[in-house]
Amino acid sequence: MKWFLSLITLMCATGVDAQQMLSLDSCRAMALRNNKQLNISRLKQDVTKNIRKAARTKYLPHVDAAGGYMHTSRELSILNGTQKYTLGNIGSIIGILDEQTTAIINRIGQKVSDAFRTDTRNIYTASVMVSQPIYMGGSITAANRIADIAEEMAANQTEISTQSTIYNIDKAYWTVVSLRQKEKLAESFLKLVRKLDDDVAKMIKAGVATRADGLKVSVKVNEAEMQLTQVEDGLALSRMLLCQLCGMPADSDITLEDEGKDELGTEITESVTDIKEAARNRSEVKMLQNAIDISRQTTKLMRAANLPQIALTGGYIVTNPNLYNGFERKFSGMWNIGVLVRVPVWNWFESAYRVRASKTATSIAAMELDEAEEKIELQINQSRFRVKEAARKLAMAKKNIERADENLRCAELGFREGVMQTTDVMEAQTAWLQAQSQKIDAEIDVKLSQTDLKKAIGELK
Repeated sequence: MKWFLSLITLMCATGVDAQQMLSLDSCRAMALRNNKQLNISRLKQDVTKNIRKAARTKYLPHVDAAGGYMHTSRELSILNGTQKYTLGNIGSIIGILDEQTTAIINRIGQKVSDAFRTDTRNIYTASVMVSQPIYMGGSITAANRIADIAEEMAANQTEISTQSTIYNIDKAYWTVVSLRQKEKLAESFLKLVRKLDDDVAKMIKAGVATRADGLKVSVKVNEAEMQLTQVEDGLALSRMLLCQLCGMPADSDITLEDEGKDELGTEITESVTDIKEAARNRSEVKMLQNAIDISRQTTKLMRAANLPQIALTGGYIVTNPNLYNGFERKFSGMWNIGVLVRVPVWNWFESAYRVRASKTATSIAAMELDEAEEKIELQINQSRFRVKEAARKLAMAKKNIERADENLRCAELGFREGVMQTTDVMEAQTAWLQAQSQKIDAEIDVKLSQTDLKKAIGELK
């Protein structure tokens, strides 16, 4: 019996834990953690960070090692054929010596000739070279600055992706809350029309209402059931979208913290003081400014290609055969140090054309920045107007609810007293439904308009 009770308890606990209660902040956190595009932006930011570190190494000495082996079909020869023949037959050429002496001198001459052989058919080489840039026309500094700006741009892109993710999750969250409120409203409305249908059915039996009245109410009941079904379907799809944005399975059983609230906390806060300053703080504007800065550094990079470049070089080279001791079959080498100077002389104005093109690209980027700032300022003004308009609509919606409640109460009372028709009650119910629905829409519009404003001023975090 004990194990059975334990099993029941475990099943109940599992059923409770299966449904997740999510707040707006928890949905944001999951979305920021699981959003693939945002994770891609973070990885791109890491890429630019490493590129910036790589650019810094251009200031430092670079060491290169190289080695090789080469086999040739012929060896290098210091002596030509005539000289080799002469040395090998020098005794015979003299011609005045006896035969034995001639042979001895020929052998000595041949040994001298053989000593001049290089035996370079198999060559081994190895070298270590060090190079230190001294002056590169400013190209290294410009390249490093470009890498710094690219890293800033990647960070701004990540911020844009973050705000976009938060905006989408907020929109999906409040859509679910809105549809849940409308689902409860549709259920309440269905109860109202079903009660009216029941009352009319009783009145038909009593002979104080016609069948036509009953049919009208029945049609209204069917419409209310259809509306409830549509809202339920929309709510299910909205929950799936929210789960997908949060990185959860689409069929997850979730409940939102704000679903059961009658009031959603629609306080209006004005957070914009200087529109121009707010526009400049937008990540999109910062990215355009980054583009201008990169274009300017690119101009410097183009100009550096037409300036002198100076570098120190040094290293150690070894060879086998030994080039420094009569081509001896041993490894031997030498140190070297030098200065490398490169001065462009003539390239048919290629650098000048590139510099002009880069300056023009900078001007284009500056114009795009000005246009973007103007559009963002307009967007901020529109968002501020929408917030104020949403607040006014919500205030009007609350007043309309009071009137609709009173109108419905009077219609139901008059219907019970027999002084009002069925159609009057249905009209009052429809007006009540519309007023309640407008209030829900107005509350959600206040939330979304404030989100739009925060996104417009770059403070959606």
